[in-house]
Amino acid sequence: MPHALPDNGKIQVAVVTGGHAFQVPPFYAVFRDMPEVDFYPQALDEYTADAKLAGAYDVVVFYHMHQFRPGDELPWYQKQFSSTLERLGSETQGICVLHHGIVAFQEWPFWSDLVGIEDRTLQSFHMDQSVEVEVADPDHPITRGLSGWTMIDETYRMADADPENGNHLLLTTSHPKSMRTLAWTREFRGSRVFCYQAGHDTQTFDDPNFRRVMDRGIRWLARRESEGPGKASG
Repeated sequence: MPHALPDNGKIQVAVVTGGHAFQVPPFYAVFRDMPEVDFYPQALDEYTADAKLAGAYDVVVFYHMHQFRPGDELPWYQKQFSSTLERLGSETQGICVLHHGIVAFQEWPFWSDLVGIEDRTLQSFHMDQSVEVEVADPDHPITRGLSGWTMIDETYRMADADPENGNHLLLTTSHPKSMRTLAWTREFRGSRVFCYQAGHDTQTFDDPNFRRVMDRGIRWLARRESEGPGKASG
């Protein structure tokens, strides 16, 4: 079958990158250490090249930061970007928009609708910040049983994810150089969406609470969320 993924009982995850450099081994280690996940790293043009396969993953994680608008005049091999991406939400697959993926395609209303922030203009970014993370919803499957923690990460100054726009807030911060909303969920067409502003480099990738949130986020998106209480480690 040309579009088949392994039927091994694991969560099949596409991890889409491009348009922004990142520390490769520690980033992929986040997914490699999830025992229930098979993950497939790929550039955006690879992900969008086969629309049927793109829709076959249980979860797709967008960790890219391309800034052109789909529909602009593109090289022939990129013309499939908009047609494939605009199918997001037509399947039941989960969608994770991670860190700089939140500010990808800043002039594309479709991506703003997906993320749940109308104006995603990045006002400023700040490296190596000590971020005090607060749990806004301790009962959600992604954050159940967690308590606040502090981690080192890059922060963004930009508009927040407003609950009035259909966003359910999970994690927040009062850091003066950060947007207040750090993690939220929403529904987009037929799909669950999990947006997480964290995730710049090894300092964050190695944080056990970041990993716990990512693991639970993938499970929730795949509709395999754990019922266990969990505890934060810091």
